[in-house]
Amino acid sequence: MKKIIFCSIALSLFVSLTYAQNLNGRFSSAIYSFERYDTVDVSTTFFRAYEMLSLNLNKNNYSLRTYLNFESDISNPLDNDPRVRFYNLYFEARKVLDAFTIKLGRQPIINMVAGGLFDGINVDYRNGDYKVTGYYGGNVPAYQKFELTNSWNDDFIAGGRFVTTVLKDFRFGVSYINKNFKADEYTATRLDENLNPIQVLIQNKSNQYQFASAEASYEMPKTFTIDTRYDYDLNFMQTSKFEVYGTYDQLDKLGFNVYYNYRSPKIRYNSIFAVFDYGNTQEVEGGLSYKLDKIFTLSGKVANVTYTDENSQRITAGVISNYGSITYRKNLGYAGEMDAISLYTAYTLLEGLLTPSLGLSYTNYKLSDDAETDNLTTLLAGCNIRPFRTLSLDIQGQYLNNKIYKDDVRLFAKLNYWFNTNF
Repeated sequence: MKKIIFCSIALSLFVSLTYAQNLNGRFSSAIYSFERYDTVDVSTTFFRAYEMLSLNLNKNNYSLRTYLNFESDISNPLDNDPRVRFYNLYFEARKVLDAFTIKLGRQPIINMVAGGLFDGINVDYRNGDYKVTGYYGGNVPAYQKFELTNSWNDDFIAGGRFVTTVLKDFRFGVSYINKNFKADEYTATRLDENLNPIQVLIQNKSNQYQFASAEASYEMPKTFTIDTRYDYDLNFMQTSKFEVYGTYDQLDKLGFNVYYNYRSPKIRYNSIFAVFDYGNTQEVEGGLSYKLDKIFTLSGKVANVTYTDENSQRITAGVISNYGSITYRKNLGYAGEMDAISLYTAYTLLEGLLTPSLGLSYTNYKLSDDAETDNLTTLLAGCNIRPFRTLSLDIQGQYLNNKIYKDDVRLFAKLNYWFNTNF
């Protein structure tokens, strides 16, 4: 499998560079400055630099897609600096036999159970109202190194999904995922039968996640929608999650939404935490929105979370507009007490040349009834500068203050350049 992937990528790169009809992508350069305290009175200032490249070579229904990142520190390099991360590097063929889309290489996977990246193959088949997806590959090594796993039997992800829309306004789907993660071996001191210390090699099994899922949704345009999902943990043989989300917008300017979920802690099967009983939670939330005019909309939500022996409540209210939003949130009960208010606004000036933005939040919180009250203040201030459609510059200052991080100030700047060339 490793040789197949490497040879396919190399061949795809050669063919794409030789016969490509279109080249497009984005180049970004960013710097992030922050201060970290190693001891109470000693701190170090870091200037992390990031160079990111997204590159796509296309010819008809074939593409080579890449996305990589180079990072280092200008002032205080870390142990692994400089570092190159390969997020995407895969060949894509569309409309194969007018029905298949095939991806081969390092690619993203979007899955509610275990998403991320993998090195392997993904095949989509579409036929009218039916779609079938299957994938298999190895887990990506730490820091997205340009390497493949050494153990495809113990370090892999595999799964599939079937979706149909054969019934009008309905969508049904079933899926399966199996992710094995090979844990690193290590030695530890243990006692033998004579209570003498000895060194023992610890080797954990690789099985991690194995889930079967079902989903169903119904949509009556401009009136009513409902989405449901059910996840079953095949390793622990128990329900992992069941959730329902529905909206109703038939009334003039007034909309309703409701959400429910039952959730058990998602724990790796090969983790020591699997021996503990954390209990399950249930959450119910109801909300409404009212559109005052074309610009302003009022919204509010109330939720209750049920734990094994306790309850917690959450209240959210806010105003949403074309200029930004203001939100108030209050938490009560077992999960802690909190009052928070946040404001965010952004507005485009000079026909898109400047887009200043501002975010501010203030929070009072305590973890239990008898705990002291703490507060947290955060501030974001920035501006997007876009002199051309293909070029933009983002600058942002970040400020945080609480009892742990006193007057924490950070700076971020990013330059983006988009390109698209036909040969």
